[in-house]
Parts: sequence; structure tokens; C-alpha cells
Amino acid sequence: MFERELYMRQIRPFMNRPFIKVIAGIRRCGKSVVLQLITKELECQGVRKDHIVYMNFESFEWMDVADAKSLYLHVKNVVERMEGKVYVLLDEVQEVKEWEKAVNSFMVDWDVDVYVTGSNSRLLSSELSTYLAGRYVSFHIMPLSFREYLLFHGVSPADQEVLRDEFRKYLRMGGFPAVHTGDYSYEAIYRLVYDIYSSVILRDTVQRHNIRNVELLERVVKFVFDNIGNRLNAKNIADYFKSQQRKVDINTVYNYLDALQGAFIIQRVPRYDIKGKELMQTNDKYFVSDLSLVYAVMGYKDRMISGALENIVYWEMRRRGYDTCIGKQGSQEVDFVGIRRDEKIYIQVTYRMESEATVEREFAPLLAINDHYPKFVLSLDEVWRDNIEGVRHRHIAGFLMDESW
Repeated sequence: MFERELYMRQIRPFMNRPFIKVIAGIRRCGKSVVLQLITKELECQGVRKDHIVYMNFESFEWMDVADAKSLYLHVKNVVERMEGKVYVLLDEVQEVKEWEKAVNSFMVDWDVDVYVTGSNSRLLSSELSTYLAGRYVSFHIMPLSFREYLLFHGVSPADQEVLRDEFRKYLRMGGFPAVHTGDYSYEAIYRLVYDIYSSVILRDTVQRHNIRNVELLERVVKFVFDNIGNRLNAKNIADYFKSQQRKVDINTVYNYLDALQGAFIIQRVPRYDIKGKELMQTNDKYFVSDLSLVYAVMGYKDRMISGALENIVYWEMRRRGYDTCIGKQGSQEVDFVGIRRDEKIYIQVTYRMESEATVEREFAPLLAINDHYPKFVLSLDEVWRDNIEGVRHRHIAGFLMDESW
């Protein structure tokens, strides 16, 4: 079992505390493994196995537990036979209708410590706010980071040449743990990932939101995937379909984008006015939860490299706890502004420093920012190493492994 210490460090302070631990993320990203790690840690703390209730609602074993009442009665039957605290772990709990009512009652009626996982971001917001306000803490589990990928494969990051070679593989393979359990070809990997994508589209998007026009939904997905790292909004997409002689209501596009974000397929990233220090309402970007989804649906294309690199950096910033936006500095754009408590970081991402014009384009927006926070330009250049007036250049692979930022 792969130790996902990044997430266990976040969860440990809340174990045995009166909060429901909500663990959410796209299907097959490793949420069940996190529950197993929690179970292992509880047992190491001396908790008896019969005091741990684990239910995976994707298993046929629990098909009869389909609503809040049946869930409550099952857990009640266990809890009332035990002395002391009982630990309740519910995997893919969104399969249970009105599950939040049952979980709220657990907290009211018994001495329990509750952990739930789910594959929809609504677990982190509206569905919890009514019944569980103030009683839960949430954690977003993501596919493997580059550092986790290296650990998964037992690769030492000490050799820079090996590190960069492995990064190129990671860029193509993505981070779904399942694709790293065997020696798969890229073709086989994308076939596995397409099955994950199909499941997410069907179960967490189409069925959940009662979407009837699945063909249009998938066209929206492909348009977003083809524009990773580009400015994008619902109007852009509606205008594109209009240019293809296909009329699409802009509200429908908004709803589809919202549903895709709710299923953790994509993530909207707003723009931030660096000088005015406020979020802006237009020209957001969208990133995908794992690049392998793009390749599985669209095929791998070298022309997508810049957006793919931005995608990787964005999620690494999120893993490290940065609230991350696209920066606007006058008429210029900064790829990412990350804010974490009283810290801030600015990052530009590009493929190669191929010309003086490229160097000017990437460094100028950061040089125009007049503050003392760290500023980086990241690329895949192995030779180009200049730092300019405090703005540092780094190879992306090395930057991802650096724990100092």
C-alpha cells in the first residue's frame, strides 16, 4: 500500500476530534487508499478492528444500504454493541441518498469518529452546509504528484538527468495510481484512463445532473481540453459552437462547466489583479485534474506542451496549500500568483527559452512587480540558467522537487 504522507499529515491533527473528515477527489485518485491508511493508523494507535466500521458503497455488499435511514440503522446496530468510541469510514458515500442526514445523526447520538470519501466536490459545499455546518473538515485528494510518482516507482531524484527523464514520462503518463501498477504502454494507459473518464462523465456528471445532451457535454469537454492554459469562459465556448452552425445556450454551457468542475474533471482558475489586489470576473483559465484525461480523450499532441506544463505547476501549487490565481499586471499576465497565509509566490511557465523575445516575454511581467516575494520562471531548458534581477529560472522537474517554496 502506497503511503500518501502528504494527505496523512493534513488529516492526522483531526483524527479523534469531533469533526467529520470529508475526503473528496476524482474517481480512482486514491481516496480508498487514504481510508486504508487511516485504518492502519488507528490500529497502530490501539483501536480494535471490531471498532472500525468500513463500508464501500461501490461494492455489491452494501447495495441494500441505499438511503440515510438504512445507513443509520446499520451503523446503529454496530455502535450499540460496542463500548467506547467507534470509527466509521464510508467510501464513495454519495451513492447513499441523503447520507448527510445519517452522518449528522451519528455525531449527535453516539461517540464516533467519522470519515467519508466522495467523487463530487459538492461534498465540500452545499450538501454539507445544511446538516453539517461547523462539523466537518475537508481534504482534496489528487492524483499522484511528481514527487509521489518517483516514490511509487522507487526512483531516486538525486541524479538530475534521471530526474528530467522521469519527468518526461510523468508528463505523458499522468498521475492516476492505477496506471503505475504495471509496465503499461502509453496506449494501454490511455485506455485505462478513458474508462475512468467515462465513469466520471456518466456517474458524476450525466446521472447526477440529469444531463440529456451527452454528445454536447462531451463536445464542451473536448473544447476545454483543447484549450488548457488558454483564457476561456462560457461565452467563448458558445461562440465557438455558433461558428460551427450549432446554437448553444450560454447558460447550458455554464451548467456543463459547473458539472464538470463538480466531478473534479476540470478546475476553473480566476484572474487576480496584482496591483488592485482583487479577483476579476473575466477571462479565467481551466485546468484538468490529470493530464492523462486529455490524452485519453484527445490523443497526445506536442503543441499542447505549454498548457500541459502549466497544468502540472498549478496542481503542485494547490497541493502545497496555495490559493492560486492567474495574475494581471497592467497589460501583462503572470501565469500564477500563489497566496498562502502571509506568503506569496509568482510563477511563469514556458516550454523553452528559445529566443531573446521569449526571455523578455517571460521575465518582464515578474520584473514589473515591485515586492519582495519569490518570483520564478520555469521551463524545460537544461542549459539556460540565468537569473535576472532577483527573478530566478528553474527547470520544472527540479522546482517540483524543491521543498523550500
